[in-house]
Amino acid sequence: MQENETYNKIDFSIAKLSKQYDNCDFTNCNFENVILSDITFMECTFTDCNLSNVKVNFTAFKDVIFENCKLLGLNFNDSNPFLLNFTFNQCDLTLASFYQLKIKNTLFKKCNLQEVDFTLADLTKSEFDSCDLSRAIFENSNLEKVDFSTSSNFSINPETNNLKKGKFSTENIQGLLNHLDISIR
Repeated sequence: MQENETYNKIDFSIAKLSKQYDNCDFTNCNFENVILSDITFMECTFTDCNLSNVKVNFTAFKDVIFENCKLLGLNFNDSNPFLLNFTFNQCDLTLASFYQLKIKNTLFKKCNLQEVDFTLADLTKSEFDSCDLSRAIFENSNLEKVDFSTSSNFSINPETNNLKKGKFSTENIQGLLNHLDISIR
């Protein structure tokens, strides 16, 4: 187990990984295509890291912060759901998947969330602050009390998602009407 360690500019595609990291900071590290299965990250921060196409089967993310990271194609739905909690700030999550995950109170701030799969996800009380949600998939998702008011390019069908007490702005409300195939001017 690694505790209170700082890792800077490490290429984990060739470096050996521990099974547990507690309160560790990873900066400018490369994890691209690495198998992180069965590893626990507790109260860790990833800054300017590349985690694209990482395998996270049963990986535990407990109070993890991702800052300015590339997380392309990451299947978070394969991770360990127990105490799953993370924050994303200025990250690129294109083609990531949160399928069927319970990720209540999650903050996505200034993130690229193009083509991200939120099907059957529980995002209750989460916030999408200034995010691009182009072609993101929301199907049978729990979006109760979710704040979309500063985000753009989403298309959410209110008939197939729970939007109770959700927050939207007059600028992005059209994203709730796309399924009707109408024109708003």
